[in-house]
Amino acid sequence: MKFLVYAYARFKMAAGRPGGGDSNGVAAGAPPTAQNSLQQSAAAGAAAAGAMATPASNMATTAASNAPQAAAPTATPAAASVLVYREPVYNWQATKSTVKERFAFLFNNEVLSDVHFLVGKGMGVQRIPAHRFVLAVGSAVFDAMFNGGMATTSTEIELPDVEPAAFLALLKFLYSDEVQIGPETVMTTLYTAKKYAVPALEAHCVEFLKKNLRADNAFMLLTQARLFDEPQLASLCLENIDKNTGDALAAEGFTDIDPDTLVAVRLFVAAVRWAEAEAHRQQLQPTPENKRKVLGKALTLIRFPLMTIEEFAAGPAQSSILTDREVVSLFLHFTVNPKPRVEFIDRPRCCLRGKECSITRFGQVESRWGYSGTSDRIRFSVNRRIFVVGFGLYGSIHGPTDYQVNIQIIHTDSNTVLGQNDTGFSCDGSANTFRVMFKEPVEILPNVNYTACATLKGPDSHYGTKGMRKVTHESSSTGTKTCFTFCYAAGNNNGTSVEDGQIPEVIFYT
Repeated sequence: MKFLVYAYARFKMAAGRPGGGDSNGVAAGAPPTAQNSLQQSAAAGAAAAGAMATPASNMATTAASNAPQAAAPTATPAAASVLVYREPVYNWQATKSTVKERFAFLFNNEVLSDVHFLVGKGMGVQRIPAHRFVLAVGSAVFDAMFNGGMATTSTEIELPDVEPAAFLALLKFLYSDEVQIGPETVMTTLYTAKKYAVPALEAHCVEFLKKNLRADNAFMLLTQARLFDEPQLASLCLENIDKNTGDALAAEGFTDIDPDTLVAVRLFVAAVRWAEAEAHRQQLQPTPENKRKVLGKALTLIRFPLMTIEEFAAGPAQSSILTDREVVSLFLHFTVNPKPRVEFIDRPRCCLRGKECSITRFGQVESRWGYSGTSDRIRFSVNRRIFVVGFGLYGSIHGPTDYQVNIQIIHTDSNTVLGQNDTGFSCDGSANTFRVMFKEPVEILPNVNYTACATLKGPDSHYGTKGMRKVTHESSSTGTKTCFTFCYAAGNNNGTSVEDGQIPEVIFYT
């Protein structure tokens, strides 16, 4: 995790702010290696979140500001002084009209406190008062700490692995439901919320990260999302990288991501750039052999077969990272049918979780649909957000045959091509559909008109009839319904309509 520590330190120097203490703990039950990863991750997260626009709140100095009178600070010899405010003890309750106000008043307040936490390390330690009952009500971990079978009887508890600002953010939430997080504290607060099992605060931290996700911090946040086991945030990071690949790769923090995150991304240009930086980190010359060595399993997960032959010839084929045998087999994959088996993944990458879905819009299959270079098109809309990953197309009526095909999805109103792929497929002469996939998932928004296009080059094929204008897919696990509405796409159309034609199947994820 050296790169995470480096990224955190670099951010701190750039921002001109002193760094916080390191963390060395983790949620109960986590193995020691996971502890180190998560704590260093929380520190490194500032490099990604630090560029976010929202200013951080200095909770250590503003906590319990509703208290007008300050008590003398209490500190251990190693602790930094902390101002803990209190009102006159007598009849303070009369000034608070609700339970929420009374509990909020007790936040970071010596009044009625029965436990103190020494939070942080070295000169950064802060002594923070708290109330066992309030903590136990808000956290199962604190409940076990104070009331379980091995409950502590100590009135001072050391937390060297937690940042003081993050711990105060946790207490603020437990005492008042108020969320006070900023770009410099969000990752350490997320770590602390996970450690003490406060999922509501975890959700607020993740939502903050989602709102501030950009191309220049997507890779670093992807690393954090993987280490903190936040799959939804990881998926959003991958989507952002998909849409803004150039900006994401150009970001300063990209070469500091961990190898597992590189495997998750699987972009050749990204892999080469990372391999050069990793070779230098390992004090190796950045030769093709050493780049391949440091890439390891990441190289086998790059989807070379989904490139165009021009892209492959201009980049990977000349990189010397691939062996001569691999280059030859990939060129054969691009140029001959049936395609030979290759050692690399030939399915489109999808950053989405869940089960692949499909809908079929025809009730019957007939013979002889001809092609003359014009696209078959059908317009459609859906009732909810989905990601289209490919189409099912009909194949030849003359037995086993190969087709060349270009598939597209176009935003109808703006005529913008959102996704396309120049590829081919082999059919066996049956009336089945044959999958043709996009290189990347295409986002489809609800109640927006899109046009599905397929331009085939090959012999006459089967086609569908008895088409349906509305087709609904219902999830077997959740019961969620995805409703497609189809209509005729006017203009240069090979004849496909709602009633009959090509593009019988849409393959998608929800």
